[in-house]
Amino acid sequence: MTNRSPLWLLLVVSLPTNGATARMRIWRALKALGCGALRDGAYLLPEQGALRQQLDELAGATVRDGGSAWLLTVHADSEQQQAAYRALFDRAEDYAAFGKAILAVRQELTAAAPAELNRSLRKLRRDFEAIRAIDYFPNASSAAAESAWLDFVDAAETVLSPGEPQPAGGAIARLDPADYRARTWATRRRLWVDRVASAWLIRRFIDPQASFLWLDAPADCPAGALGFDFDQAAFTHVGERVTFEVLLASFGLERDRGLVRLGAMVHALDVGGVFVPEAAGFEAMLGGARQRAADDDQLLREMGVVLDSLHTHFANEGGE
Repeated sequence: MTNRSPLWLLLVVSLPTNGATARMRIWRALKALGCGALRDGAYLLPEQGALRQQLDELAGATVRDGGSAWLLTVHADSEQQQAAYRALFDRAEDYAAFGKAILAVRQELTAAAPAELNRSLRKLRRDFEAIRAIDYFPNASSAAAESAWLDFVDAAETVLSPGEPQPAGGAIARLDPADYRARTWATRRRLWVDRVASAWLIRRFIDPQASFLWLDAPADCPAGALGFDFDQAAFTHVGERVTFEVLLASFGLERDRGLVRLGAMVHALDVGGVFVPEAAGFEAMLGGARQRAADDDQLLREMGVVLDSLHTHFANEGGE
């Protein structure tokens, strides 16, 4: 084999003989990393990203718990061996099980209560992200699973939040916030991710004196109100940008690092995209707040505190 790349990481461990808790902790860590087992005590991972550091930390923990561990760098001696190594990381069975779980929820989609559907969404999202995190060699199975997941999210959001906008075309015009002060803004009631974040953004950074109307249907929007996050609204999805991101671009707020990172989180939750670790927690808090809140005004007040905190977190990410 002329090209010896990619390299592989081989962790050879002898688990502690005393202490079932330590053995179980090490075994769970190996499973969470998606290690391929060559045999008992010999675990393989591709040389990718931070995996070396994670295996090195696991080796150290194994030694501290009374076991032994060696972390080696190896390579395949042939194309056949390379293929055999990669086959250890085929996630087709995991994705197939995930697909069956999606199908089971979809069969009860319209009959499920909102709280139950939100729980299912959170669990399925966690499951999907857990598989993707250890899918080191994505293939047709991962592409099909992602397509099925995004299709399911669309279907669930249609039930939870009917009237989601279709992306509009065209450029996003730059606007002067001074022309949008003390206005009435309107969006669909029972706020969800993009709408609650956009309403917070409007009041916090665009129109501090904004008043809001929560509409039963987009057709109920008064002529003088500024609609957002529904088809034909003044502010809605444009191209690949969700409403929150369109508002950022419209009012020149994209220099704010915290807002841009918030936009990435809203985007991921609303239409899918790059994984944002904080997304699942925000979605869970919003789901709980929506069950508790008497109306959308209360929901916006409660989630405004969360969004304020997330904005500060994102703005200072990487700092002390």
